[in-house]
Amino acid sequence: MRVTLAQLSVYDDIGKNLAGIKEAALQAANERAHIMLTPEGALSGYTPHFDVVSQRDALAEITAFAAERKLGLALGTCMVEDDGLCYNQVRFYTPGGEYLGFHSKTLRCGSGLPPVGEVNDYAVQPLQVFQFQGITVAGLICNDMWANPSCTPMPDPNLVQQLTRMGATVIFQAVNGGRDASAFSQGLMRDYHEVHVLIKSKFHDVTICTVDNAYPEHIGVSSIGGVAKNGEWAYRLPMVGRQVVTIEV
Repeated sequence: MRVTLAQLSVYDDIGKNLAGIKEAALQAANERAHIMLTPEGALSGYTPHFDVVSQRDALAEITAFAAERKLGLALGTCMVEDDGLCYNQVRFYTPGGEYLGFHSKTLRCGSGLPPVGEVNDYAVQPLQVFQFQGITVAGLICNDMWANPSCTPMPDPNLVQQLTRMGATVIFQAVNGGRDASAFSQGLMRDYHEVHVLIKSKFHDVTICTVDNAYPEHIGVSSIGGVAKNGEWAYRLPMVGRQVVTIEV
């Protein structure tokens, strides 16, 4: 499977996000990728406060654009579904444009007692896996991987273990991690994220594809992008700026 890792800047502007995703999708298609992974909230912005109509229109545009080019998607976006609830999602599409379903962020962030934040903004659906060209794949979103102890109000259920027991052999993780230029952010916290990806790829025998939000593009990402397999980086993205790379998984 040829995977494009799209480390893109994510804005609170659906039009700018759509343009960036389309540019990356065109490159991915030219490089004969089967599927492209984007960061968390890459289309809608990482916020529950987006224009629902604009997001749906942009989703229809990018999915049609990708299908015309035979490119599958693991697309990060927030979306209000037909049940009226807002979900922070990774949405899966085949190269033919078939919609497979979505993973909803499960370990939503929150602080305080009772917790406030994402836990109040986004709904959750049960874990599921998807068949993508004969490969069992799944999605995770940011904190789903590492259950950051500073902002996770629920116990860590080890979602990677659960997904591999459901048959997943490749996990696509969309990330949009908070960060700054401090030594703590660029050191210990990034190391914490990296260790979770590498250790879980090894001990759960799964390939993990992961990309973070590139914005602000002069500061290193919160979580290293790339492909982890057997406790090592099979490919590792540069940590600064927009990066769009296609590799064999």
